[in-house]
Amino acid sequence: MPAAQFAVFGHPISHSLSPQIHQAFARQFGIELEYRAVDAAPADFVAVVQRFFAAGGRGANVTLPHKAAAYALAAQRSTAATRAGSANVLTPLADGRLAAHNTDGDGLVRDLTERHNVDLRGHTALLLGAGGAAHGVAWNLLDAGVETLTIVSRTAETADALADAIGEPARAHTRYWSDLADIGSYDMIINATSAGVLGVSLQLPPSLVGARALCYDLSYGAAASSFLSWATAAGARYAFDGLGMLVETAADAFELWHGQRPDTEPVYQALRRQSA
Repeated sequence: MPAAQFAVFGHPISHSLSPQIHQAFARQFGIELEYRAVDAAPADFVAVVQRFFAAGGRGANVTLPHKAAAYALAAQRSTAATRAGSANVLTPLADGRLAAHNTDGDGLVRDLTERHNVDLRGHTALLLGAGGAAHGVAWNLLDAGVETLTIVSRTAETADALADAIGEPARAHTRYWSDLADIGSYDMIINATSAGVLGVSLQLPPSLVGARALCYDLSYGAAASSFLSWATAAGARYAFDGLGMLVETAADAFELWHGQRPDTEPVYQALRRQSA
């Protein structure tokens, strides 16, 4: 019997650790599976995903820049995916249609609170970016007790749209990217932009970093290095990449597909040693 087929779709995708993570999870339960990374250009995404599931694919992860398209493709959507308007997991329904899920926010909060022992309550947070990644985590940060969430994007309209969707103007509001040098400091800064993945430097002012600030890049590895170097130079108390979030979101997808929850810590530690 051939191994069950799973995949992650993105563009670019060659850097993805998802195949390695899911194979490690599968070994914990003696599950045989094939998990591959598929580079799909935006114009081809829908057709490529539909072919994958038509050929018997059992589940897919979705990353940049396809999360909004994955959400639009689905016939059924989880609560988290619906409020984010984006999806990072697709599962097939019995009738051949797809269900969309978004595990980004849960994964981020678990990484921060359980792995890094950070209490998010009362933080003043700055969210850089307002695309699919930002939508995936914004509500969860507020649910976890972040006091205020200031959203800044190079495209002001997207930031305003995210704040409007959240609908809590006293807690979630926007500022202009051009104002970054003058808006004071924050004790949490989340980089949800794609700048690192695209190899672009954000050129952020160090004044954003508060005295005991936590800086977190939703990317990991080389894609997060520029932001984390900036955060450390600016005096951040903590500077974390998104490797732990990646592992946690993968665990959520694995549980959706296999009905079993993997142990994430040994997988995270192995990947951290590998990247050292």
